[in-house]
Amino acid sequence: MPRSVNHVASRAKRKNLMKLAKGYFGRRKNVWTVAKNAIEKGLVYAYIGRKQKKRNFRSLWIARINAGARLHGMSYSKFMGEVNKSGIELNRKVLADLAMNHPEAFKAIVDTIKK
Repeated sequence: MPRSVNHVASRAKRKNLMKLAKGYFGRRKNVWTVAKNAIEKGLVYAYIGRKQKKRNFRSLWIARINAGARLHGMSYSKFMGEVNKSGIELNRKVLADLAMNHPEAFKAIVDTIKK
């Protein structure tokens, strides 16, 4: 019995992968084996990048909170320790936004902590 190969499905699979390679430079955009490797590598980087994005934002928030706290004579670690002790349930994202865009609200938080 002859071997059956589903050319329709394999062509569709290649076509979808080549669509992903659109915009790549050189042979990466039009040679199947090169494009396939480039796309696989790109998808790996995209997966890793989604994890790194969370880390990067957390470090950015910490830097902003630290800058805001130091304006009021506190270090970041003391500030966060006092925030947790006082029962203020604001996360770092919100605290960083207050420190950057609403300094008077951030000052109010610092004042409640210092009491």
